[in-house]
Amino acid sequence: MIISFNGDHGSGKSTIAKKVAEKLNYPRYYMGQIFRDMAKDRNITVSELLEIAKKNTAIDDEIENYVIKLGENEDNFIIESRTAWHFIPKSIKIYFKVNEIEGAKRIFLESQNSDVRSNADKQKLDSVEKIILVEKARRENDINRYKQYYNIDICDEKNYDFIIDTTNLSKEEVFDKVMDFINLKNNK
Repeated sequence: MIISFNGDHGSGKSTIAKKVAEKLNYPRYYMGQIFRDMAKDRNITVSELLEIAKKNTAIDDEIENYVIKLGENEDNFIIESRTAWHFIPKSIKIYFKVNEIEGAKRIFLESQNSDVRSNADKQKLDSVEKIILVEKARRENDINRYKQYYNIDICDEKNYDFIIDTTNLSKEEVFDKVMDFINLKNNK
């Protein structure tokens, strides 16, 4: 069983993907980390790599080829990716939604308590209001890039088997609902 996660920034998809992977004892592949590693390997920031990706399909092609190979060569894993639902059609496709203010609050809290973002990124993202602006631009960039490169809409809910709005749910509630759906799909 392959389970692909996508969703709004700050919706909790990574938190839940980790918990699902632990529960099922599956490996978890996180394309965001692969993107960060690509930036580090090129000695540039993630923001700089995103700017390159806007103009050059090679960055996304490298990631998408990785996703395709995973789907062809492995089974029983969790993947967080904007496009895994498309490139691994046999996956159980789950999408997380969140109100933009709640998502920005979560990103702000995470950024203050995490070493994932650089100090420069933390300074740029020093308020919920700034995060809302940055995330809107990031989302628009993602939507446009994948539409242009692959003619897909990563936010179209018709592409997913299960959509969950996490805005007013605890992590435990989200996890329980996601596991209930996975178990239902797995028992068919």
